Amino acid sequence: MEKQRQAAQVRQDQSFKGRQFAAEVILRAVRWYLMFPVSYRDLELMLLDRGVEVDHTTIFRWIQAYAAELEKRILPHLRRSNGSWRVDETYVKVKGRWMYLYRAVDSRGQTIDFLLSAKRDAEAAKRFFRKALAQPHTVNPRTITEDKNAAYPKAAAELKRTVKSGAGHGYDRSNT
Repeated sequence: MEKQRQAAQVRQDQSFKGRQFAAEVILRAVRWYLMFPVSYRDLELMLLDRGVEVDHTTIFRWIQAYAAELEKRILPHLRRSNGSWRVDETYVKVKGRWMYLYRAVDSRGQTIDFLLSAKRDAEAAKRFFRKALAQPHTVNPRTITEDKNAAYPKAAAELKRTVKSGAGHGYDRSNT
């Protein structure tokens, strides 16, 4: 019953007006792309297996048009993270530039947040924690398991002081 109500709501949505494919096909392709590490060409083959002939460039356009809106609508329904965080950073190449990718996951493997930074220092770690703590699906972390980056303890301590002094961003995260 719930799926029928959601499908009816999708059909009434005007954002799919003028599209050659049904809203259910578009949403399924976008959802698969966001959920799984697949390429546009793989999605093209997956849809072809289901009798839908669509070009990978069309799927690319769907992703560009609908991914941000889907993310906005899904965020309030995300499962809340638990209080056990694992944080680390790695060095990745983005558009020809090497950047640090900070990331945090909870003990169930659910992504809390990530941040790309040009530097690996206390300011970047503090920015990352501030961003992760501001997410609507996060809770005060009981424990934070980190790698050997010396910037994490300094950033966490400074963030605690900022929040306790009232100069924070309107959220109480005194357990960090």
